[in-house]
Amino acid sequence: MSEAAGPRTSDENLKSCCARLYEQDIVPLLLGESYHPGGFGMTSQLSGLLNLTPDSRVLDVASGNGASAMHIARTLDCEVVGIDYSAENVDKANAAAAGDGLAGRVRFAEGDSERLPVADESFDAIVCECAFCTFQDKSAAAREFRRVLRAGGRLGMSDITRSSTLPDEFQTLMAWVACIADARTIAEYTAILESAGLQVEHAAPVDDALREMVGQIRMKLFGLEVAAALKKIELPGVNFESAKAMALAAVRAIDNGQLGYALIQATKV
Repeated sequence: MSEAAGPRTSDENLKSCCARLYEQDIVPLLLGESYHPGGFGMTSQLSGLLNLTPDSRVLDVASGNGASAMHIARTLDCEVVGIDYSAENVDKANAAAAGDGLAGRVRFAEGDSERLPVADESFDAIVCECAFCTFQDKSAAAREFRRVLRAGGRLGMSDITRSSTLPDEFQTLMAWVACIADARTIAEYTAILESAGLQVEHAAPVDDALREMVGQIRMKLFGLEVAAALKKIELPGVNFESAKAMALAAVRAIDNGQLGYALIQATKV
């Protein structure tokens, strides 16, 4: 188990800010039920790489609103534990699991990806979707993944990739939340995981999932801006011009090969 946290560092303050941004009302309006490219289809593809069975015990790191964890439990009858930095997300996810009759198979707890509050070698598989690139200390998180996996346990990640320096629009806190500012290449992700003692067995681009998600966000932003102007919805503090500029910049970066999405599977050997 991780030790109790001491005084907050600047990194912890950044994590807290990111968590609060994900709690904003506009996030589910833009991203829907599943907060990552590819939606539940990508989660199912990831589950396939992990060879999950009803006997599997699965950890969902940075579980957000809990949608992916509940999808895995619902479709594969697994036991799933979700860990998220946001207490509000954890409360909402636990309530949603209870409402769906999944409380016996899914539970959520507050915790830090770099100091996971779970015992050594206690999970058969880990899922981490569109979140690893936002972790400040990726090497520490990778070592935690290895620590909590049983021998032969598998990690499944889907995440944003980038191949070059991005435009200035991305060098902001919101970019961290959008899984962009500190994204790495597939080769860099692979090196981080393997340095932690995980053997990468599958690493492939799935860029179309990101392209489709950004396109959907652009359309939803237009609709929400119109609704807000007509006073049909209240979204205080939302800067639509900045959000639209960032979405357009993301489209261009994807088309230029600067941004992409990847599916990665590794095993504890």
